[in-house]
Amino acid sequence: MILNFFTSFFDYVMILLIVLNLSLRKFKDGQNKRFSTLLLALIFLTVYFLLIFIDWLKLAPWCEYIALAIGLGIVIIFRKRLWPWRMKCRECGKKMNWDAILGRDENLCDECWEKKYPEKKKEREEKKKLAPQALSEEKIEERCRNAEKIDDVPWGSWEPQDRCVLTYVMDGDKILLILKKRGLGEGYYNAPGGHIELEETSLEAAVRETKEETGLTVSGLKEKGTLRFQFKDGLRMVCYVFIADSWEGELKECDEARPFWTDKNAIDYDMMWKDDKLWLPLLLEGKEFEGWFIFSDREMIDAKVECISEDQE
Repeated sequence: MILNFFTSFFDYVMILLIVLNLSLRKFKDGQNKRFSTLLLALIFLTVYFLLIFIDWLKLAPWCEYIALAIGLGIVIIFRKRLWPWRMKCRECGKKMNWDAILGRDENLCDECWEKKYPEKKKEREEKKKLAPQALSEEKIEERCRNAEKIDDVPWGSWEPQDRCVLTYVMDGDKILLILKKRGLGEGYYNAPGGHIELEETSLEAAVRETKEETGLTVSGLKEKGTLRFQFKDGLRMVCYVFIADSWEGELKECDEARPFWTDKNAIDYDMMWKDDKLWLPLLLEGKEFEGWFIFSDREMIDAKVECISEDQE
């Protein structure tokens, strides 16, 4: 009977103790309370296995009470370690907050704890000052528009308004570019590319845009870089850069672009966005990269490019 009772609640009790123990891991001052959850679990398991052993040996039912007595004896012996939690501060008697109840072994409220450990109070205040503050959308927008340096942009909170792709098609020493005939970057040389449509992956967009702007159907694409652009007018754009060395079809000019092949060593960077000169050579060397840029219209205000890895092939 007792074994059946333990079996009914075994899963719930163990899950509760495990969750409580994991919750206490974030508290540096609650090591004793974490240990108490492990000790409670160990006692519960000990009694449970004793009951199973008694049932397996088919001993008399009263033997189950011996198992309970053993568990109770352990509880009495370790009673001070088993229940270290208090609802009220042991110094002033004030009701404590949940973090203090769970994670502070000394069971002190915030005021008493700060009086006892003024150096920890100072340390905690310093951490609050250094911790990044949550920014409202308006504040993010203001900081992005006024940014003059890459580090001025709150990249941790930065979200792009537009997502796009660029695809560089390679043919030996040749690379496929387009002359942009309209839209953002009109009059510049660039790679085929454009916006990623809703519910479209970046890879799907790269294939579609290349087909629309050049007439070529590309395959075997590899993503090589991620570029993030902050414009002074507020536009926030991220661009995923691909390369492709397999294609089908013939070059075709469209209303938006005129495609053409050029030698990799003869790229006219003066006819391109200013950031291209910083990362396109990395692409041509087979490297992966990330870039962050601030632009005012077509003028590049600041830039940062990092090489991530070499091509492993």
